[in-house]
Amino acid sequence: MIFLKTEEEIELLRQSNILVGKTLAEVAKLIRPGVTTGELDKVAEEFIRDHGAVPTFKGFPNQYGDPFPGTLCTSVNDQVVHGIPGNTILKEGDIVSVDCGTYMNGFCGDSAYTFCVGEVAEDVRDLLKTTKEALYLGIENAIQGKRIGDIGFAVQQYCESHSYGVVREFVGHGIGKDMHEDPRVPNYGKRGYGPLLKKGLCIAIEPMITLGNRQVIMESDGWTVRTKDRKYAAHFEHTVAVGPGKADVLSTFEYIEEVLGDKAI
Repeated sequence: MIFLKTEEEIELLRQSNILVGKTLAEVAKLIRPGVTTGELDKVAEEFIRDHGAVPTFKGFPNQYGDPFPGTLCTSVNDQVVHGIPGNTILKEGDIVSVDCGTYMNGFCGDSAYTFCVGEVAEDVRDLLKTTKEALYLGIENAIQGKRIGDIGFAVQQYCESHSYGVVREFVGHGIGKDMHEDPRVPNYGKRGYGPLLKKGLCIAIEPMITLGNRQVIMESDGWTVRTKDRKYAAHFEHTVAVGPGKADVLSTFEYIEEVLGDKAI
């Protein structure tokens, strides 16, 4: 069932999503060679709780009923999504997708950003840049009267035109009082197909794009998804509210990019 949000509910969603952006900025301050993903996770959880919210990912069950152990999903290099934070040490030339969720005032926030660790190879940096650009092309199509397929088509066409793989097994989603609501928001599709976009629909759009082919596999931990060919993958995500003329982006990269400065993607 698809739930349309009131203006008041959208503002509550915005507050949760702004907190996600601020949390990711705190994480951005720490990302460098030698830092563990567990250290990033600890800082994020403390920051979220200090601001009166709770991390939505922590304890969230997978298909086997196993609870996610972290506050963040930290997916390094060939890991696409749902990487578990822990003892993994970030190295020069790595990339790390950091996905973060909050729950505050009855509503969820959800956003992700892929960071460079030190100096990264140019082809990998280009992957990140294209994935982020594809996110905003998807957002341009999140307007009243269009359909879910228009968002996926925009992302898919742009990324495949750059010879990248578009992951199909994992998709964006509706968001509100629950972290995952209807509808599913794939990063592929046909224009004019899928659920109709209406004012008040709130969705998380999250391109997951690979440097090689699009095949992915699940690691034995039951969470971490990586590319089958072990090539790098990028992931960027915004939560948006569908509007009549353009989407209202409820999450933000502004705080992250203030920290990164000229090193921002």
